Amino acid sequence: MKKTLILVLTACLCTILIAGCSNNGGNQESSNTGTDKGSAGGAKVKLTAIISKHPLTKPLAEMEWLQKAEDAAGVDIEWQEITADWAQKKGTMLASGDTPDLFVGPNVITDADFAQFQGLFQDLTELLPEAPNVQQMFDDKPETKIIATQPDGKIYGLPKYQRFWPASATRQYINQTWLDNLGLSMPTTWDELYDVLVAFKEKDANGNGNPNDEIPMDWPGGIGGFFNPAVLLGGLGITLTDGSGQGYFVEDGKVKNFLTDERYQKMVVFLNKLYKAGLINPEVFTHDYTKFQSVARGEGDTAKVGFTWGWVASDRFGEQLAPQYTSMSPLKESAGFSGKLSWSYDFSTLNYGVNQIVMSAKTKNKEAAMRFINELYKQEVSMQVLFGSLGTNIKDNGDGTYSVLPPADSKMDPGTWKWTSTWADNGPMYLPDSLNLTLGKDMQEVLVQSEPLKDALAVDAVKDVFPGMFIKYTTADNNTMSLSNTNVMNLANTNFAKWVTKGGIEAQWDEYVKQSKKAGLDQNIEIMQKYYDDYMSKK
Repeated sequence: MKKTLILVLTACLCTILIAGCSNNGGNQESSNTGTDKGSAGGAKVKLTAIISKHPLTKPLAEMEWLQKAEDAAGVDIEWQEITADWAQKKGTMLASGDTPDLFVGPNVITDADFAQFQGLFQDLTELLPEAPNVQQMFDDKPETKIIATQPDGKIYGLPKYQRFWPASATRQYINQTWLDNLGLSMPTTWDELYDVLVAFKEKDANGNGNPNDEIPMDWPGGIGGFFNPAVLLGGLGITLTDGSGQGYFVEDGKVKNFLTDERYQKMVVFLNKLYKAGLINPEVFTHDYTKFQSVARGEGDTAKVGFTWGWVASDRFGEQLAPQYTSMSPLKESAGFSGKLSWSYDFSTLNYGVNQIVMSAKTKNKEAAMRFINELYKQEVSMQVLFGSLGTNIKDNGDGTYSVLPPADSKMDPGTWKWTSTWADNGPMYLPDSLNLTLGKDMQEVLVQSEPLKDALAVDAVKDVFPGMFIKYTTADNNTMSLSNTNVMNLANTNFAKWVTKGGIEAQWDEYVKQSKKAGLDQNIEIMQKYYDDYMSKK
């Protein structure tokens, strides 16, 4: 999961490159010149496909479940496997019209591409009878059909539903061993956290005789999104939605943006107080995610980071140090705060996905391509898309139940093994609520470590959460919002880093708010409010 969040939470800035090509069947002939024999039992139909996969993921030719799925569908797919720089190459490919039969993976093809390159992608509505497993997903989870359907009623990309993920991507961790070493209580407010972090810095919290090697607080830079301090706004009652990477949230039925909210100013003032006291990693705005992870894994039994955010402790700190850390409840802004504590409600982003597989309108063998798509949405195949092959990654218990197996390499954590073995969260899939699958150790951990957030996440998912994934904007509105968001976030990110490290937000606030409005923030809120009201009127 963690690798998806890295790709998703860096504000969907994941880019991918045509890195190589693996041919499961060894035939290089394009499907555009082949003929559909019309049966999985006859000669195989040749198809081409592009897939975005994580750099850790092994070659597709080594995935046993995928070869079986192709065999069952009667197809032989020539795969192009991409891991970076796709955004820079996609426009040229789509403009040329020289496309593969299938595009697989999140953000490979977007709603904006459907609007810009009309006629290039296949409307799948007429082919749904060829995919009963997809239709079953639509029937069981009507919201998946909403996600898939464009404003004109057409369906170009199919979604996913992976069911098992918690309501939030982000958990808040503190080193319980350090608290115990120093005789400190668990902080419950921002001020109490400040005092604890000062003690972590000054009193050799990790006990290695070096009072200067502790990093009291760390995060992977930036404002919103997963694993970032915007979740502290829950201590002032703001419910983020899917990390609110661009600041938008809903409060009392009104679309707002925390980037120009007075409560955000309070949070930034607090972070600047921490930074001036030397309590925040000085590299917070310059280190990459890999460095962010490695620092938190310390040295042997010696931890380096006291307080941070992450997906699950074993991922954030490694198996050796994870037992030192405790998952925390949200912190109140102050002891006097009497409102309801909140957090980031991310269920939709974690369990659903948009345009996970798309078909080219130029595909000659549409029925064969749809047979393969249908195979991916079969229950037994979908769980292998997510966790890996039966036998090596998943155990069939023989009674209709299944269990995710631990990594074959005991030194590898389960999340890394999943991403090494299969498409994982990047794949199209449908895991029905009726599937009896025992999760692996990492997923069991994340559910247990989510318990302290339970009350804060007890929100009305209809009224208190912006339904971004279920809203389809017109091309004009989408373009307007995209341009404005780019300008708003450039302004916000620059000022956030400056204000945290150097201060000055109070004096510069009014001018910053004025500039944010000039960049189009109020216009975006007005557009989003219109769509939100329309969505709510149909609930």
